[in-house]
Amino acid sequence: MSYGPPPPGNPGGPPPGGGYGPPSGGYGPPGGGYGAPGGPPPDNGLTWAIVAIFCCWPFAIPAIISATKVNDLWNRGDQAGAMEAQAQAKKWTKLAFILGSIAYVLSIGFYILMIVIAASASSPTYY
Repeated sequence: MSYGPPPPGNPGGPPPGGGYGPPSGGYGPPGGGYGAPGGPPPDNGLTWAIVAIFCCWPFAIPAIISATKVNDLWNRGDQAGAMEAQAQAKKWTKLAFILGSIAYVLSIGFYILMIVIAASASSPTYY
């Protein structure tokens, strides 16, 4: 009984090495859409978010939460989500630094004003 020639595109005979050992060639891993993306994750800004706690902690806490999500989302393959979390972390960190700096400047000004008022009220006035 004869089967004829193999159809076109058929891989042909057995793999090299008699079918034993590691395959040479083949299809390889599936491509695209699955697993972590190829490049490095974006900068999550976690260090600056932690430093921002010393400026204005109510705004630094959301910055830390967003910064910790960046790498996790990137490793899951959600590049858009990772970039959004990075943008949120940067926004909250900047807000914490700006509002914290304003609060520190105002509080220093308030203390200087109170010292000036206390010094002028306690000094005797001679006429």
